[in-house]
Amino acid sequence: MSKIHENHREDVAGRANVEDTPELLAYYDDLAKLQAGALWTVANKIEPWQPKSQSVPVVWRYDDLRAHVLRSVELVTPEKAGRRVIYLNNPGRQDVSAAVGWLYAGLQVMNPGEKAGAHRHSASAVRFIMEGSGAYTVVDGHKMTLGRNDFVLTPNGTWHEHAVDPDGTPCIWQDGLDIPFVNAMEANFYEVHPNGTEPVAFPVDDMTKTWGNPGLRPSADWSKPYSPMFKYEWGPTYAALLKYAESSEGSVFDGHLLEYVNPATNGPVMPTMGASMQRLAPGLHTRAHRHTGSYLYHCAKGSGHSIIDGKRFDWSERDIFCVPSWAWHEHVNGSDSEDAVLFCLSDLPVMRALGLYREQAYAENDGYQPLV
Repeated sequence: MSKIHENHREDVAGRANVEDTPELLAYYDDLAKLQAGALWTVANKIEPWQPKSQSVPVVWRYDDLRAHVLRSVELVTPEKAGRRVIYLNNPGRQDVSAAVGWLYAGLQVMNPGEKAGAHRHSASAVRFIMEGSGAYTVVDGHKMTLGRNDFVLTPNGTWHEHAVDPDGTPCIWQDGLDIPFVNAMEANFYEVHPNGTEPVAFPVDDMTKTWGNPGLRPSADWSKPYSPMFKYEWGPTYAALLKYAESSEGSVFDGHLLEYVNPATNGPVMPTMGASMQRLAPGLHTRAHRHTGSYLYHCAKGSGHSIIDGKRFDWSERDIFCVPSWAWHEHVNGSDSEDAVLFCLSDLPVMRALGLYREQAYAENDGYQPLV
């Protein structure tokens, strides 16, 4: 919709256009004393014609942040800090410490032999491994070993702890949580494990071995609202993207995109957050579109750039960037020989479950945005 059309629509649609008078101002004061107010004074703000995200597009460059993340090791211990994390603070969402929309993200670092004590909380989380070896997470007694570009779930209410084996190397991973959303619902709880640790009660990587076999489902029962897999590995994911590319041209908007699913339901990995991995073939320039929901991208492989609301944002391996709700966006892999692969964490499950998801293709200029 053009800006001219939008303005014209506002003029003719009968939206609130009430001029202040002394009598009205006094009336508003009387209502305020009763903890009430006149809808027409706020209608244009709380009922916009279309989503107006407070978030702004941002690229967090790993090369810029890495030294600061590692410096935190010298300044605080995991025992005193709880978790040694540098969080990503969107300029438009600093009031809730969000990276985009209602999603929180941060970079956590642990040295070999370190362990973050077991705890649980109402917020759900994923951990996406960026570098290092020997990292593992224990969730309700299930131990998952983690390598680069793997990610692990720590769902709402599960006891979990993170650590790095003594013979490993320093590890950095991206945390992604729905903390701002759960806080907005005024439903967040946090609890420390009474014994300080969650004992391993099952064979290592048992849940991935049980539930992670393509096309096969075990006889085990699973009724919880999150995925029983807990860990999703990079190797099988990238292989699946390459297989998909052999049989399909993919989406004009997203290239070859695969969503991670709960193998017990074929739904999202968790009720409030979804995850996907997409391959941008060499030289691919996707067409622009926009949709409701907040999206946090992590470059797992290669490099490229995205055009978000007419502005170019370059990214390379391990960089993180965000696309706010209802922002026009398109992705470009400028390499003529290497894939670019993007991991994405989003609130898409919430959008879908509440019937709020909406998508629109960019109709002008053959589907590509002009740079501003």
